[in-house]
Amino acid sequence: MGTTPVEPDFDVIVVGGGIAGCVTAYLLAQSGHSVALLERGEQVGSKNLSGGVFYAKVMEQVFPDFLTTAPVERRIDRNQLVFVNDESWVGVDYTDSRLSNTGTAVTVLRGRLDAWLGEQCEQAGVMVMPGIRVDELLREGSAADPRIVGVRAGEDELRARVVVAADGVNSFLARGAGLRTAPPLHHLAVGVKGHITLPRRSIEERFGLTGDRGAALALVGSVTKGVGGGAFLYTNTESISLGVVLRLDDLTEKGLSSAEIFDDFLAHPLIAGYVEGGQLSEYGCHLVAEGGLAMRGRVTWDGLLIVGEAAGMTINNGLTVRGMDLAAQSAISAAGAITAALAADDTSSAGLAGYETSLDASFAGADLKTYAKAPAFMENPRLYKDYGPLLADVMHGVFGLDATPRRSLLTVARHALKGSPVTLKNLALDAWGAVRAL
Repeated sequence: MGTTPVEPDFDVIVVGGGIAGCVTAYLLAQSGHSVALLERGEQVGSKNLSGGVFYAKVMEQVFPDFLTTAPVERRIDRNQLVFVNDESWVGVDYTDSRLSNTGTAVTVLRGRLDAWLGEQCEQAGVMVMPGIRVDELLREGSAADPRIVGVRAGEDELRARVVVAADGVNSFLARGAGLRTAPPLHHLAVGVKGHITLPRRSIEERFGLTGDRGAALALVGSVTKGVGGGAFLYTNTESISLGVVLRLDDLTEKGLSSAEIFDDFLAHPLIAGYVEGGQLSEYGCHLVAEGGLAMRGRVTWDGLLIVGEAAGMTINNGLTVRGMDLAAQSAISAAGAITAALAADDTSSAGLAGYETSLDASFAGADLKTYAKAPAFMENPRLYKDYGPLLADVMHGVFGLDATPRRSLLTVARHALKGSPVTLKNLALDAWGAVRAL
């Protein structure tokens, strides 16, 4: 006699209550499916570090009034890229009202945003189950070709026709299914983030803001003590989110402390002026995916889909750092593919293949391909040690008027280059590498 199939508890189980997990669960519930959202934290959003820039136009596909109903902080219309040295800095400062008028980018506090998304899920009919740590996937079939049929959490088992892994960069579920190995160190970074509360008036005066306008700073150079990576600062309504992102292989090789680098970053004259008088209300450390397209790998299996950062959906090209918008698009693509697979009663990897097709056709898939070379370009050590001082020497040659005859800008640049470790060949190769990667 054959074994009687066990009836699933849900159509879909989503593991992870971040943006990818919540949006997937919400859309599936909106389509009439029974969905459970399992979140390890005490509530959705409780274990997410606050603060980030969200390129949020994609969310209007899910919530048309997202910018007016979701808990967003400020609309970013001022972006700065700054090369930072110990006592000087050179930057590009770009402000454009078109950015704030369209809501291209907004700052969010993830604890608040994810909690709001969890509420939307519950209102749509999702069974939100916080405080659940999933230990492993349930499998059926042969060891060589198993089918995912649910999850095990402690002594409890929950079954579903499809499981969605939205459990972050380390995705133990994807690794447990054999779809991932531990990522190489140069594809990972350590992010150390702080959240500093300040009066709204102080923030607006220090950054030249009014109303709900906001500023975002991307910083590179001595702020990471020569470690590959960078730093960031984002304005919220009554707080500042800031931190450093340090490539794990380089940090390990140099034997430096991420906490000490963060403390030195806070003390830098550029940053100290922005945060003076503020209260550090939140501090934490987490892994960040840095590999871009190379980290995506396989994203479907029989009965399983992988979304968000677990599927490598991040881009850091030095100008913008993106993950939330890509996570949301992966969720939209996943929900559509799962709905089609359930309707066809085929939740095999082949039946779920529409996910990858949709993802590749979306802006998220296209952008991952466009910036596929960016991670390798961002490993260039000259970005973190040499270009900041070189730019500062050029600027000093222009503005350091001392009653001696002036040299032309070209002569100043040549003189600065002559005293720099950067050679003309380096400059040409790096410029070409930037064009190809960015």
